[in-house]
Amino acid sequence: MKLILTMFVAAVLLSDVEAGRSLVFPEETASSLVELTPAKPLSLDAFTLCLRFATELKGKREVILFAYRTQYFDELNVWRETDGRLSLYLSGPGAFFEVPELGPLANHVCLTWESLTGRTTMYVNGRSSASKIYQRGHRVRPGGKVILGQDPDNFLGDFQAEQSFVGEIFGVNMWDHVLPSVAIQLLSTGEDFSDANVLDWATVTIIPTGSVLTFVLTER
Repeated sequence: MKLILTMFVAAVLLSDVEAGRSLVFPEETASSLVELTPAKPLSLDAFTLCLRFATELKGKREVILFAYRTQYFDELNVWRETDGRLSLYLSGPGAFFEVPELGPLANHVCLTWESLTGRTTMYVNGRSSASKIYQRGHRVRPGGKVILGQDPDNFLGDFQAEQSFVGEIFGVNMWDHVLPSVAIQLLSTGEDFSDANVLDWATVTIIPTGSVLTFVLTER
């Protein structure tokens, strides 16, 4: 019975199969956000970042999906751009990826990047983009804050409602290395990887502010 329930939840993607909790951002606002506490400092020369999200936001509007900012720099941001592309910013101009239209149903998105070669790849629902060479030789610096729902234009503030996330985010996991594509494909189907060593959705501390709601699945 438990297996059937798990398969059902994975199929409809209503909430996080990996850990049984999700975050709902119910409205456009400049004050609602969630801070995540990493298991280790984000001093990174490579990473894999994965999350699931669903949003009904449409039109020419930026949507912030993930933000990591130190005192002076936007170290690592992931956006849905006004033209529908997904983008990665590492302390400078971005890398942009053409993807199929991401509608209101939940999508699984992963990004991989490594400093040595600059190779950067976007995965949407297990399918990979053409890789790009981006920020070769760069390093993500520690000492910042990981934020969902807002784009901090200073260390933890100066938010803009028109860039805020509205919808549901769950399954946020991060590794300090590049996962093989087969592992990312398995993640997209709901497989549980418990070795996420930077952000592990099953254990990460979530600090919500404002109108954000946290939902937890319980076994029945």
